[in-house]
Amino acid sequence: MKTQILHIHGGNSFSRYNDYLDSLKTKTIWDPYGREPKTHWRESLKTAFIEDVDVFYPSMPNSSNAQYNEWKIWFERYFEYFTSNVILIGHSLGANFLAKYLSEEQFPFHLNGLFLVAGTFDSSGLGVEDCASFIPNPKRLPEILNKTNSVHVFHSKDDLIVTFEHALKYKKALPSIHLHEFTDRGHFIGSEFPEIIEEIRKIL
Repeated sequence: MKTQILHIHGGNSFSRYNDYLDSLKTKTIWDPYGREPKTHWRESLKTAFIEDVDVFYPSMPNSSNAQYNEWKIWFERYFEYFTSNVILIGHSLGANFLAKYLSEEQFPFHLNGLFLVAGTFDSSGLGVEDCASFIPNPKRLPEILNKTNSVHVFHSKDDLIVTFEHALKYKKALPSIHLHEFTDRGHFIGSEFPEIIEEIRKIL
């Protein structure tokens, strides 16, 4: 039976709707005149595991101003496709979502692995894009450990969106997790991420 990987992408989430409206006035829009969109590393997961793994990366609802309850509904729609060999990856807000969901909700599967990339532990230092309802309850985070064989946190010390201190807070709250430290990856928005592929291969 094939292993399944589901990747949850990032997004923005605001506690105040007016902050979201203000962000629309200044947010960079994609040039409509012929530039190719940048490749994201999640796409390399399919090419790295052509025969061994089925990879899903669903488009989560309203990522410009995401709401946890909406993402929860959409995420649970995929349960009918899951088997007993599941790996979950969350990037940025997606990491927040998985940490919150797995620590606070019932999950009908035991994971082969959980990978959290550049996620926030709390709302400190985030400004108006404060992750709103996606911040997990730190007292409930240990519940994650009961639902997976291993937890990997990836964070870079030069991340200007989510500071490295958030990764250290995860390590303090969950000492048994594997913390992978980098110095030059920023918020992990490049096209290559060989280290996460290497760790997944160890699980397969």
